[in-house]
Amino acid sequence: MLGFFKSKLKKISKSLSTIKFTLGDKIRRILSGKVDESAYEHLEQLFFEADLGAELSMDLVERVRRKIQKNKEISSEEILKDIKEELLTYFPENKKNLEVDKKPYVVMIVGVNGSGKTTSIAKLASKLKKEGKKVLLVAGDTFRAAAIEQLGKWAEKIGIDCIKSKTGSDPAAVVHDSLTAAKARDVDVVLIDTAGRLHTKTDLMHELEKIKRVSSKLIDNAPHETLLVLDATTGQNALDQAKTFHQFTPISSIILTKLDGSAKGGIVVAIQKQLQIPVSWVGLGESEEDFIPFDAKEFLDALLSTNN
Repeated sequence: MLGFFKSKLKKISKSLSTIKFTLGDKIRRILSGKVDESAYEHLEQLFFEADLGAELSMDLVERVRRKIQKNKEISSEEILKDIKEELLTYFPENKKNLEVDKKPYVVMIVGVNGSGKTTSIAKLASKLKKEGKKVLLVAGDTFRAAAIEQLGKWAEKIGIDCIKSKTGSDPAAVVHDSLTAAKARDVDVVLIDTAGRLHTKTDLMHELEKIKRVSSKLIDNAPHETLLVLDATTGQNALDQAKTFHQFTPISSIILTKLDGSAKGGIVVAIQKQLQIPVSWVGLGESEEDFIPFDAKEFLDALLSTNN
């Protein structure tokens, strides 16, 4: 995926320099030799290790097998192209990020602790401000004092308002006060941080439902979008998280974080295939600029690129 990052960032994370081969290079090496059952098993393992999932890995291997059976002279580049085209069919058309057609436009952000949720909210807020939007942050993760403090520091750094309360406060009450303030202050976009205690699923479900109920009473159809933040390095666990949160509250789209230190990324495809939830943004680092709109074709080109 090195080319993907080079095309998007001026400064590349040092961790990327340790990636010697892309997934595309590894596939080409397998297919350039004798393609027997051992090669197909190796190919399946490669797909699985890239976090494409067991079912999709087997499907892709069978697809490659059929291609080779039909044409013994087919090149590895042709097979890679065919794989890209197949994977692209799992992605919806690129979603236009945050179509702010209401005021205030309310966005709820969910995700487990440690996924990069608070930082992603700050990066999104920064981008919206640069677009001329008046943004309000809501520290709805009242379970963790650190989350409240971190969001407040980001708001101060960016130069936007943040409404917060003391640790242990009712998140729905904080949201209620925030949306009331948003209407009074003529805010364009409200970004609501939420708790990520996925291990207490029942409590989390009730909390998210209450926030949504309070929001819709104050502003029609709020929240207008719900974004899920996923850590790309967690692999199949990210898929489980997506399923759980999607069950609790319909997810509009996904923010994928921490792609700067991982050569995998295939989990994005697995999520598309199983849940059809579009990816809207990708986080590639720690700075505000390391946050870019997701493009499916570009992503797959990078995932299956060859450096040699």
